[in-house]
Amino acid sequence: MAFNISVVGLGYVGLANALLLSQHNNVCALETNLDRVNLINQKKSPIQDSEIAH
Repeated sequence: MAFNISVVGLGYVGLANALLLSQHNNVCALETNLDRVNLINQKKSPIQDSEIAH
């Protein structure tokens, strides 16, 4: 059974949680930073971290 989940904020924690939760659930993500929203819509990561950049 899939749950409907909302994630507020797509920083380090929110984006990771939204991605993982969306594998088996319906996720609605909310973000107020338009630059971050545009990057995500272009399928580009807004997080610059060499440990997770792969």
